[in-house]
Amino acid sequence: MKLVIGITRPEKANDVLESLFRAEVRGLSISRVQGHGGELERVETYRGTTVKMELSEKARFEIAVSDEFVDRTIEALCEGARTGEVGDGKIFVVPLEQAVRIRTGETDHGAVTPVGA
Repeated sequence: MKLVIGITRPEKANDVLESLFRAEVRGLSISRVQGHGGELERVETYRGTTVKMELSEKARFEIAVSDEFVDRTIEALCEGARTGEVGDGKIFVVPLEQAVRIRTGETDHGAVTPVGA
């Protein structure tokens, strides 16, 4: 099992969700986060003061998947999030030691497999 973490532009969140749905990837969490990657720093005026904006709004997707779903999850994230510009985001894949479905007590592969699959 793996935890796939995708950090994307917030305006691409719906496209990513559609892409994940088409790839039959289910069960995810989305958070609004701030971060800084390769984007150029921008300067804005806030209440008459010039402020250097270093953090950008991002959407963070966390998706626990069985090993056979890792590649299609990555492909779906890339397909939905890609604009070709700096700031499209990153994907991280980390090992997942254990997962438990609270409702049924299923563990590991059974806990990350969609209900009814």
